Amino acid sequence: MTSKQDKDQKEKKSKAKKTKAPLGELARSERFDFTYTQNREISWLRFDNRVLDEAFDETVPLFERLKFAAIFQSNLDEFFMIRIGGLSDLATLKRQPVDNKSNLTPSEQIDRVFQALPPLVKRQNAVVASIEADLEAHGVFRLTTDDLAGTERTFVERYFQSYVSPVISPLVIDPRHPFPNLRNGALYLVCALESVDEENLIGLIEVPASMNRVVALPSEAGSYRYILLEDVILTCLGSCFGSYAPLDRAVVRVTRNADIDPDGEGVEEDEDYRQHMKKILKKRLRLQPVALQVEGRLEPATLKSIRKSLGLASRAVLTYTTPLDLDYVYGIEGHLPEPAKSELVFQPFRPQANPLIEPGRSMRKQVIEGDKLLFYPYESMNPLLDLMHEAAFDPDCISMKITLYRVAKQSRLCEALIDAAENGKEVTVLMELRARFDEQNNIEWAERLEEAGCTVIYGAEGFKVHSKICQITYREGMALTRITLLGTGNFNEKTARLYSDFMLMTAHPGIGEDANAFFRNLALGNLHGDYRYLGVAPTGLKPLIMNGLNREIERALAGEPARVFFKMNSLTDREIIDKIAEASQAGVVVDMIIRGISCLLPGVPGKTENVHIRSIVGRFLEHARVYAFGVENDIVYLSSADMMTRNTEHRVEIAYPVLDPICRALVEDYMQAQLRDNVKARALSPAGAWEHVARGTGEEPFNAQEFLLAQAYERAAHPKRARAEILGTVAGEAEDAGAEVADGAGAAAAAAPEIVPEPEAPSPDEAARAALETALSETEARAQAAEVAQRRIAAATRAGAGAAKVGAGTAETPAAPAAPDAATASAASAERDRTAQAPVAAELIEPEPAGAGQVASGSTAGDNESSPATDTQRTLAKRPAGRLRTGLALIGLGVKTLIRGTKTR
Repeated sequence: MTSKQDKDQKEKKSKAKKTKAPLGELARSERFDFTYTQNREISWLRFDNRVLDEAFDETVPLFERLKFAAIFQSNLDEFFMIRIGGLSDLATLKRQPVDNKSNLTPSEQIDRVFQALPPLVKRQNAVVASIEADLEAHGVFRLTTDDLAGTERTFVERYFQSYVSPVISPLVIDPRHPFPNLRNGALYLVCALESVDEENLIGLIEVPASMNRVVALPSEAGSYRYILLEDVILTCLGSCFGSYAPLDRAVVRVTRNADIDPDGEGVEEDEDYRQHMKKILKKRLRLQPVALQVEGRLEPATLKSIRKSLGLASRAVLTYTTPLDLDYVYGIEGHLPEPAKSELVFQPFRPQANPLIEPGRSMRKQVIEGDKLLFYPYESMNPLLDLMHEAAFDPDCISMKITLYRVAKQSRLCEALIDAAENGKEVTVLMELRARFDEQNNIEWAERLEEAGCTVIYGAEGFKVHSKICQITYREGMALTRITLLGTGNFNEKTARLYSDFMLMTAHPGIGEDANAFFRNLALGNLHGDYRYLGVAPTGLKPLIMNGLNREIERALAGEPARVFFKMNSLTDREIIDKIAEASQAGVVVDMIIRGISCLLPGVPGKTENVHIRSIVGRFLEHARVYAFGVENDIVYLSSADMMTRNTEHRVEIAYPVLDPICRALVEDYMQAQLRDNVKARALSPAGAWEHVARGTGEEPFNAQEFLLAQAYERAAHPKRARAEILGTVAGEAEDAGAEVADGAGAAAAAAPEIVPEPEAPSPDEAARAALETALSETEARAQAAEVAQRRIAAATRAGAGAAKVGAGTAETPAAPAAPDAATASAASAERDRTAQAPVAAELIEPEPAGAGQVASGSTAGDNESSPATDTQRTLAKRPAGRLRTGLALIGLGVKTLIRGTKTR
């Protein structure tokens, strides 16, 4: 009996060993549904392939196509340095973690990446060669060593002897001279050397980074002929190694891991953080190689020797037939022959004036009169820069606070901060030194700002400050006025001409209070602040999104129309992905525009059938983040954050509400234009491929970026007409909403007796004023009706037992709350009466407690304050547009000029 039991136990152990996960892996995750998700790295490669598609697009000017090929390669370099570098570190672990979107280990993900790379490199080689051949027809020639003859070869040889030879340092690598460290991203010439006495010698020359890479050759009028510096050296390679004769030869470039954690390296107690970052940058240059690019022909033995010296597998060697590092193409744009230049590049543009901002008037006064929304790159950044410069010299301005992530090398904004500090203002700058690849520039600006008298602080350990916020405080007598600037993109004059972004300028007191608390919390290292209007990561942003989705899910389950619109750069956060899938299954229509990575697959039967994902890649980089909830987009947030776990949980980000009806209308117009695009837009298939958007019968081509650019020019040329159109749009929306209001102010207006007008026809001035009053009334009615609905949700959720914690686990699905009873309705009515008297009308949709069933009707604000979990779950802010606020906003747009009649009163 005992022997039989022992035998059974041995069999069980044997089976357990067979079913056990292979050594080096964690057990495969069974927590997630992988039928509607895809791997992040493969999704990114598909995005970069989409960028390369622009190089093949013959509707794009020829030289711009070459620039898209350069962008593709630059993206790929960064992908290797960061993503493959980080995965390579994880692949060295004995127990590798498993990706929660694809169920793959780091080693398996790297395998998939290297399998997908060769076709992409082949496409790049083909398109660059094709474009260069076409450029020759326009007088632009890139010559190689084989193309040189006669006077051109003589010119190159003399250039080499005069300028290059004194700079380069040829090396001979043999057993006595080991293989040197190759700098990350630098170009090197490599060749096998022939010697009578020795074997297996390798020659190495670094291409001098201090010299111009593009060498112009003597050219006739109307043409531009050039050769690259590495080809100049190759032409004269025979004279570089003395008695050694070069054999095979090639240009090589090493890409190293750059995924280094500055906080993980440890900062000494007495060490300046800037000095610590300088050491990190030096260390990054010598991290482990992850890829080797080769242009040219090397013997297998030579290539193997180089590869082994770098510690790379054969799959990490990428072979090119076109130049490595295409960044040089930006330098030759200014040398294109004038007769052909207009055909080769995009028509030049200049960011236009915002028609809602009156030139010559104080920006401070205009922002106080009503919120202003700038839309880069179509509209100029100048109003923001003018406001900063004006504040620097305004005696009423007492302080300026700002977060800076990426700053232009020549920055008017930073100069304004310096002026303000020198003029006695209190200037606080949170400079994020860990902005990848911008660290050195940020270090230099931090030192200069500090020298000028600014207080420079840095982000909390482990949390990059990626938010874009600035606050200017004025003292008027005993009162304080705050203007808050909130952006989806950086305070950067250069990217404001290239990236599509929003910048909101507001004097809203509630947002101002939140912004003031935000800066105070940053200075104290507090990442868990409590805010009324702003959704601030790492604790408050994800709940805002989750509860917005929960609201729409509840509407869909109740049989009401429900919709969500998201625009972002990337979607990788598993909790958000699962919540979107849940919303789709409930019947919520989810429209998304995702430029880059999407780990969510749309259109999967039974899972994401109601999810529609598009991507737009064009002349400008789509960078704005928009989160809108409701069929009528009654709640709209702009944000600096993508829906990536790094943004929602490991960075300091801000989502801010668009409360002004004029600004909201502008954002909605932008959303509609993006969704109409059928030229640059691509739709994501359930298989993860980007496909052309099909056009309907008779549907005209529509390029959203070109439309917005033309619209900006038109509005800047006719600002009065533009203001009238924008005002008309807002009034029209208010009219549509007013017709559907069934309670609140709409019901009261319907019950009121009809006012019979005087038979005398009104003057144009009176008619315009009447139209304005009608628009204001209807806008207010719409806002009040929306507020009623929000307060009902808030009253139900405030009584919950707590909010779901923000973590790495799967988000729980809250139960739908019961319909509010009479007591709940009475409490909500009393709450409305109390808050209606507050100077700032606002409400928050509190998170639905996980697993909540019926809720108590008597919850109060005090109940909320007693629950720490609830405090960190502040979410969707909705502020009704009151008559006074809306009136001031419209007046700020120049309404007076639109409605002023000719009669003298």
